[in-house]
This record gives sequence, structure tokens and C-alpha cells, in this order.
Amino acid sequence: MALKTFNIDEQIYKEFSEYCKKNGISMSKQVENFFKEELMKIKLSIKMDARDIDMKEKKENLQKISQEEHPLSKYC
Repeated sequence: MALKTFNIDEQIYKEFSEYCKKNGISMSKQVENFFKEELMKIKLSIKMDARDIDMKEKKENLQKISQEEHPLSKYC
């Protein structure tokens, strides 16, 4: 485990620290869990973007094939 330094607004830090203390929650574990959730969202977003690109390429390929096979494709 690594010790990292972050620049965080003092008031936000105090409020979150108090919340964690009152609820017996590890502040660092909460931050770590937040990072994990954000990374999962990012990875899901990347997968969705890749899937969208893949679907777009498949549609374009199908259009090219159907245009090539169509006898009047040069007029369409």
C-alpha cells in the first residue's frame, strides 16, 4: 500500500473526516472505494465506446457489401 498526497479543500476534508469518525468508517478505505467505482465506470465507458465503434464498422461494412452487390449501386 502506498501513501499518497492530495490537495483537497480543507472544509470538504474536515466534513468528510468528521462523517467517517462518527460512523466508524476508514476514510482512506472510502477514498479507495471511490477510486475503484470511478475506474469501473471508466472501463465500462471504454468498453461501450469500443462496442459502438465496432457496431458502426460492421454497419459500414454491410453497407459496402450491399452496395457492391446491388446492380444499380453506382446510381444510388
